[in-house]
Amino acid sequence: MAGRAEVGVVYLAGLAQGLALVTFPAVSSILTSPNDYGLSSSAYGALFLPQAIAAVTASLVGARLTGRWGIKRIFLVGLAADVLAMGLLLASQVAMGQPLGYLMLLLATASLGVGFGFTVPSLNSYAAAFFPHMVGKATLYLNALLGLGTALAPLLSALFLGRGVWWALPVLAGALLLGLLLVSLRLPLAGAGARAGAAPVASGGSTGLGSRPALPSRFWVFAGFALLYGIVETVNGNWSTVYMSSVLGASAATASLALAAFWGMVTVGRVLFAVIERRFPETSAFRMLPFVAAMALFITALMPSGDADLGVLSFGLAGLGCSALLPLTIGFAELELTVIATSVAGLLIALYQVGYGIAAFGVGPLQSMAGMGLGSIFMITAFVALAMGALSFVVVRGQQVATT
Repeated sequence: MAGRAEVGVVYLAGLAQGLALVTFPAVSSILTSPNDYGLSSSAYGALFLPQAIAAVTASLVGARLTGRWGIKRIFLVGLAADVLAMGLLLASQVAMGQPLGYLMLLLATASLGVGFGFTVPSLNSYAAAFFPHMVGKATLYLNALLGLGTALAPLLSALFLGRGVWWALPVLAGALLLGLLLVSLRLPLAGAGARAGAAPVASGGSTGLGSRPALPSRFWVFAGFALLYGIVETVNGNWSTVYMSSVLGASAATASLALAAFWGMVTVGRVLFAVIERRFPETSAFRMLPFVAAMALFITALMPSGDADLGVLSFGLAGLGCSALLPLTIGFAELELTVIATSVAGLLIALYQVGYGIAAFGVGPLQSMAGMGLGSIFMITAFVALAMGALSFVVVRGQQVATT
């Protein structure tokens, strides 16, 4: 049984990972300001392409290497990559506005992708192992802390920007991650793959480099849902501040508040649906939330210029719509796809990151090459959320069969 220190490190690492993950969008005003880094919309969007590629690669490689290296080593490498990302962001200031500075930013986001791809599946596996009789709640609470970190990042960024020390955000995130890395080195953090219900790993491992079971056909249902979710979440998470500033004319502080509202409601929703699970089943929440996200996106897309306060509310509603979907997707898949239970979290995180990459990178070219406005892009994303809602019924049908 895991000790309190191990549980504490894992859940605090979720918060730290969330803080690091949103550091780049949270300082977007610095990255796109002509007086600082001066990135165009396309250059800003391209920043997240190496992050998505690295996260997908790390998730897939991590799923294969867990059986050989052990979950702890994967987790430690992920934390170290996150620390490196924050360090590179800080160091890029010496070449701000120059090609070298942009290259350092690209390396930083790539390193953050490695950290995310290794760390988040490990954290979900640890949570499932620590609390095998309440896997759904354990992963929801873990992801709620990750969401809390993502909500804190824009709030802290607004605070630091107001004092002219935007770089304090990556300093804080990097220091927290480094502390967790040093503490984790001294803890056992073992046995994350040995939870009840997981399929035993054969020689070579279903998550190792040797032979592995073929992916069940039902996996692709979960994979499609995770990909669509990645698009919906990222359009809100990465482009909300830009939309608030350029379309609604909001101040930098109000734009940061909208981003904080989105991630804050992601956190609130994850806690809420974990608490009310007995009265409002997870399967019902899973079918409802995509349509909440779609409604919020329609409101955002049709919002008149200058109505920044309504923008904050609509992004908060979008956060509620996104809140429990990813952890529930992983939890449902682990329960149903027992033959690949030890690797399914990493695989789904990889598909989620594919969606992240499509949304993070694709918006810039749609604006510059296709002449499409952000309002139109948010409208398209609303239809993506509706498709995700339709697919949620297919996911839940299999879940109901698995639990009978």
